[in-house]
Amino acid sequence: MTTDLALAIGVMITVGLLAGLLAGKLRFPRVTGYIIVGILLSPSVLNLVPRATIDDLGIITFIALGIVAYLIGGSLHLESIRRVGRSIAWITPFQSLGAWLIVTLVIAFLAPLTLNIPNMTSPQSYFPMALVLGAMACATAPAAVMAIVREYKAKGSFTSTLLAVVALDDAIAVIAFAIALGIAQPLVNGAGGVSLYQILAVPALDIGQSIGIGAAFGFALIYLAKLVKTRALLLVMVLGIVMLCVGVTSVLGISLIMANMVIGFVVANRGKEGEPFVAVEGIEEIVFAVFFVLAGMHFDASVMGTAGILALLIVAGRFTGKYFGTRLGAKISHSPDTVKKYLGFALLPKAGVTLGLALLAKSIFPGFGTILFNGVLASVIINELVAPPLVKYAIFKAGEVEGATKPIPAAQ
Repeated sequence: MTTDLALAIGVMITVGLLAGLLAGKLRFPRVTGYIIVGILLSPSVLNLVPRATIDDLGIITFIALGIVAYLIGGSLHLESIRRVGRSIAWITPFQSLGAWLIVTLVIAFLAPLTLNIPNMTSPQSYFPMALVLGAMACATAPAAVMAIVREYKAKGSFTSTLLAVVALDDAIAVIAFAIALGIAQPLVNGAGGVSLYQILAVPALDIGQSIGIGAAFGFALIYLAKLVKTRALLLVMVLGIVMLCVGVTSVLGISLIMANMVIGFVVANRGKEGEPFVAVEGIEEIVFAVFFVLAGMHFDASVMGTAGILALLIVAGRFTGKYFGTRLGAKISHSPDTVKKYLGFALLPKAGVTLGLALLAKSIFPGFGTILFNGVLASVIINELVAPPLVKYAIFKAGEVEGATKPIPAAQ
């Protein structure tokens, strides 16, 4: 059992990278290998890393999410967004709200028939839980998508659309979750009214603060980057700014993902072309390896037994909502056939933001919070194993991987 933090991180990096290489040999994304190794190291399987050590490593998750968000923001060039702006404007709300609607309906109607939760005796009492779970289903994990895009060096309009939609998904999820809480809490507590301030003004303020802080750090990074002359020092500068942003957003209780995406976006569109992102390329694979191995280490075998049915309902409803919502949005916006056919497969990963919202819901709803969190955790594990190969499939079918066969344009 590895209790020393340095030893645990060493094991995670070394074994994780080896598993990633093996996954690549088997034609799976390296992310899949990282997650499987994390599951094997977890207390529920080989018990090589105890739960207390995993909890102590939690800061790594926040730093890794900050770096990933920075990279995603850096991929959002205004010129590329303008080319696919119509697609993004229609696809993003349809696939996010589609997942919210379908997950809510599936759980509201099927959970009373398949689950036996104490203190929830009527079908109506399942609706608040269903609404909150549906809101969380809006989010897409940026880390998994970015890791696979970077691994295969995917570029093109499909990839630009994918990264833009993923970037906006988390903002929508935070807003949707706040709205769901504003409706669910009065229903659970027996109160009569729903506060518009709580469901609209509070999330809008949080998002606004995140954007403002991210923009300030972004312009600061542009200025400070002019003072360094080597790529190594530029890497130090970028990591320092990202960690500062993670710390500030954590203290203020606002979205670290949104803020760091804004940093990347500002630097990419107002700073020196490419260099602040090229500097990070040397460490990004280590960041991905540690992040996903650590995600896999949260696996709990008992979760799969106690909340497996709820997890399957979440996974099925979310896939249905995102896939068909994407197709509908792509059809309305007259997006290319590749976007219409394959983008829905690339929007399935979920992890950090979803688990963070689930932990919050667990503390707010003592009646069903535990089963809700366990179901979300189990669904995250299922998604993080199944979704990465589907993201790879989507970008290859879109023909935006170097050396991949280009898709044949549809007849006009």
